[in-house]
Amino acid sequence: MITHNLGYPRIGINRDLKKVVEQYWKGEIDKTKLDESVSALKVMHWTTQKNAGIDMVPSNDFSLYDQVLDTAMLVGAVPERYEELFEEEDNKIYSYPIDTYFAMARGLQDEDHDIAAMEMTKWFNTNYHYIVPEFTPDQEFQCLSSKIFDEYEEAKSVGVITKPVLIGPVSFLLLGKEKDAPDDFHRLDLLDKLLPVYQNILTKLQNMGVEWVQIEEPFLALDIDEDTRGAFQKAYRALAEERSELKLLLTTYFEGLEDNVELAGDLPVDGLHIDLVEAPDQMDTVIDALDEDISLSLGVVDGRNIWKTDLQKAAEFIQQAAEQLGNDKIMVAPSCSLLHCPVDLEQETDETALPPEIKRWMAFSKQKLDELTLLKKFVGSSLSEEEEKLFEQHQADISGKEESGLVHNKNVQKRMQLLDGEMLHRDHPYNERKTEQEEHLDVPDLFPTTTIGSFPQTPEVRKWRSEFRKGNLSKEEYEGRIEGAIDKLIHQQEEIGLDLLVHGEFERNDMVEYFGEHFAGFAFTRHGWVQSYGTRGVKPPVIYGDVHRPDPVTVRWSSYAQSQTDKPVKGMLTGPVTILQWSFVRDDQSREETAKQIALAIRDEVKDLEEAGIQAIQIDEPAFREGLPLRRKNWNHYLEWAVDAFRLASTVVKDRTQIHTHMCYSEFNDIIEHIARLDADVISMETSRSQMELLEAFVEFDYPNEIGPGIYDIHSPRVPSTSEMMSLLEKAVDVLDASQLWVNPDCGLKTRGWEETVPSLENMVSAARQMRQKQSVEA
Repeated sequence: MITHNLGYPRIGINRDLKKVVEQYWKGEIDKTKLDESVSALKVMHWTTQKNAGIDMVPSNDFSLYDQVLDTAMLVGAVPERYEELFEEEDNKIYSYPIDTYFAMARGLQDEDHDIAAMEMTKWFNTNYHYIVPEFTPDQEFQCLSSKIFDEYEEAKSVGVITKPVLIGPVSFLLLGKEKDAPDDFHRLDLLDKLLPVYQNILTKLQNMGVEWVQIEEPFLALDIDEDTRGAFQKAYRALAEERSELKLLLTTYFEGLEDNVELAGDLPVDGLHIDLVEAPDQMDTVIDALDEDISLSLGVVDGRNIWKTDLQKAAEFIQQAAEQLGNDKIMVAPSCSLLHCPVDLEQETDETALPPEIKRWMAFSKQKLDELTLLKKFVGSSLSEEEEKLFEQHQADISGKEESGLVHNKNVQKRMQLLDGEMLHRDHPYNERKTEQEEHLDVPDLFPTTTIGSFPQTPEVRKWRSEFRKGNLSKEEYEGRIEGAIDKLIHQQEEIGLDLLVHGEFERNDMVEYFGEHFAGFAFTRHGWVQSYGTRGVKPPVIYGDVHRPDPVTVRWSSYAQSQTDKPVKGMLTGPVTILQWSFVRDDQSREETAKQIALAIRDEVKDLEEAGIQAIQIDEPAFREGLPLRRKNWNHYLEWAVDAFRLASTVVKDRTQIHTHMCYSEFNDIIEHIARLDADVISMETSRSQMELLEAFVEFDYPNEIGPGIYDIHSPRVPSTSEMMSLLEKAVDVLDASQLWVNPDCGLKTRGWEETVPSLENMVSAARQMRQKQSVEA
């Protein structure tokens, strides 16, 4: 029996990856220094895993930006618009031009170039974002990058023999999108062209002496059609032809195999990994479907949450499988890559943020490695006396969580029992509310402009928060500085010409963490960072108990901002589903129950904002679709309670108060009727990178309310021109009534710099004004 890991957090124990990559982007270090820093980080990760006792350590799970983008570079799936950049670069990392790689992820705008970034979307039902590959009918593939080979040799040079990680060919194609293609073209049509490249990659790895390759096919845990089933069979028959010594570990996660179990069991591979955290009931069926020569990897340690594993329960899974397959056919692993967990719990020494009693219930990535080692030794009856004590204490901590008085609040439970259907409805339907809102809210009838909420968080602003938290700034000094920043921003928004203003969110560290800090039932970490996309990290709060709002959270800042202007200021809140999805959630009750507790806390805040004179309130739900189960049969239950949670949070206001929501990087076509059921007066969303593709769902459904399709891509450092944004608005006007449209960026501006933000918003406002003028002329 062996232990292995599917992937380790790239971010580094002190967000080292973010710091060094952003230094490179700013020109503060060169390619050589970037390569040296990244190499040191990888070596630290490999040795940490080896020293923890992990038998098979992964390589090629590290990425400078995103593993799907890495795979696109590996197989040469580079869109034509970037090809000129290859010829311009001399220095390379991993044998491909590093600046081209970053241009694909972020776009490039300088004196010689103005190239848009590739599209980005969510990695299944997680908060990680990946770069979406682009495929054309004439697509060609070639092995362009040596990264997977270099990292294996690099790890070997420091004494760590690794298991290279590779996204499988079928899932790689399915993760992408067709571009400039006829309707009868599907990206899986490219499989025959792609497979020779994969064969060559595996052959080279075999010749290098690699024993196992972790080949990831997460789409086997989704609903797939017959063509996709055929693609899997074709792909793995072809890959089996080119190897004799190399073993493939077919890896699935986030759901169970279910109706794909026979398919997966018949593929010519040497091992199969299954997620027993998300789908614990699948093990017997999988074992029955496996050939006797196939090893089974059991994902029994949760790779997506921070609670300690019940080792006794996990051991029962392992022992049951070992009895049927034999110890030598069993691998023990996390359910998925540890990319989704923070690095090391030992860093958390601030007991005011994370009380010791709660900390005892938790395990970060480094601690999950220790859990795997303890599990192996426990099942093998080889625990030392010291390890037996660790095991017993571990299990005692789990029991302590179940019995703790910190978890339950009688008042919250009583309020939940009093919920009724009347609380889920506004006083009147949208078409009646709209008239009253137009009279009450002073914005243009056509193409009103706004932003999604946050503005650039400069080092100075972040320092204020840090100094206040450390006690180096008094509350009066801190709040005075925040007020000064709000004053300046309100004046700047007025100068730019925005119609519905925001206060900028300078007091917030993160859109979820900030609310968690003000709600009961949450705990926090100081170093619990996880990667969201590229160098963007988030520090999810920990929901350990019943949630409620002791005091108002945002009213003070929204009210102050409104007092500084005659224009309306929009209150900014995070929605219940997003707070749920972007937190580490308690595992002792249903997610539905927790979401509705959060919704009640937000409902109280919405009511207080309205009473304070705020005329428009935005309740962001960017994670609404992210929470959707991977299997369609489970959709309706989730969508029913998720919509109810949003409505529970938002319906307390009068008709004249306008409720906004924001969603980003989501496909809406298959859930559009549920988006409509949210009954938000205005929905804003990402559409610039997808060139307004997402609007198709709203058109086909005949969406009745107002829509703000984002026309400024805030995930790129580019400054889009007025004409570029006008062209996007014209696409929107071609399919929607102009009276429905708002004009806004794709998302919040927190991560951008002022030097990009101001000219971009000026161009956006100019585009809206020109569109108004154009509409009035045409009318």
